[in-house]
Amino acid sequence: MQFGFLKDNEPRVSITPSTLDKFISLGHKVFIEKNAGFQSGFSDSEYNNATFYSRKDLINNSDIILSVSSSSLGSLNDYEGKILISNFSVDPNREKLKKEIEKNKITAFDLSMIPRTTIAQSMDILSSMAGLSGYKAIIKAAELLPKIFPMTITAAGSIKPVKVVILGAGVAGLQAIATAKRLGAIVEASDPRQAAKEEVLSLGAKFIEVEGAVEDKSAGGYAVKQSKEYLSKQKEEVSKRLVQADVVITTAQVFGSKSPVLISKSIVEKMNSGTVIVDLASSTGGNCELTQDSKIIDHNGVKIVGNSYLSTELSHDASNLFSNNVFNFINHIIKDNELINESDDILKSCKI
Repeated sequence: MQFGFLKDNEPRVSITPSTLDKFISLGHKVFIEKNAGFQSGFSDSEYNNATFYSRKDLINNSDIILSVSSSSLGSLNDYEGKILISNFSVDPNREKLKKEIEKNKITAFDLSMIPRTTIAQSMDILSSMAGLSGYKAIIKAAELLPKIFPMTITAAGSIKPVKVVILGAGVAGLQAIATAKRLGAIVEASDPRQAAKEEVLSLGAKFIEVEGAVEDKSAGGYAVKQSKEYLSKQKEEVSKRLVQADVVITTAQVFGSKSPVLISKSIVEKMNSGTVIVDLASSTGGNCELTQDSKIIDHNGVKIVGNSYLSTELSHDASNLFSNNVFNFINHIIKDNELINESDDILKSCKI
């Protein structure tokens, strides 16, 4: 088959030189839009055996067209009869999107809908990006915090280690814990899933225990909506830690719903000046009441970073992981140059 990889309107790219070689080894033809990998540190000359086209020529010559984000596609009228593979979660109007896809006889697959199952792990773009975001959240906080993370003893006196609180111990939260611990911080973490407790403890952090959480194993690692009673208990326990924290990382998201507000304005106003909150759930409303998506604000000396896309700041590694996810997905759904049966669970989950 003939694959076309677009230049995205962000730093990441959906194919890297190493994954290109995998596509070629399977007998596929690969077309790449000029300078697609430039912002991720991949020059056109590194893509051996690929053909470079303008966007118009790439679309005309490709059977399957891929991008990191659907926001990079432009008008869907340009893709009539094509197969599109991208992250469509950024599209705010799902119904309108479906109508445009049907109108143009497009077959579209949303990579953000890949199920969190064992067989689909190697295709899961959200987990790949979440791990990078968790790491970067701590680095971002360290840059903004007017303190150093580790305990330090000098002739001039000693410096206490910073206190970090992580809300949500999924992929991003666990990577944030691991990074903060490596930097020498004291770390506590909260998560409604009891299964997260063992993982948090294994990384050397303390687990904030709150009884009465609702769990759903079918939620694929996401949190689920909790009762008012549980949320009240959680708020009470977590708030005690928040007002003493130097850094707070929030990662709590409920699949398909607005993110729960875990940090109220009143709590922020009790925090010490200089405290940094990094809200990784900002694109879905944010876990902090004051969060503004894609902005850093200062509220009474507390800096609040709203950024769900920190993985784009690590575009080289993010592109490597993303492109591997894409290749594994393609390798699963394409057999003998044809799409596999649509009854396949992964295919059904992703098809728009």
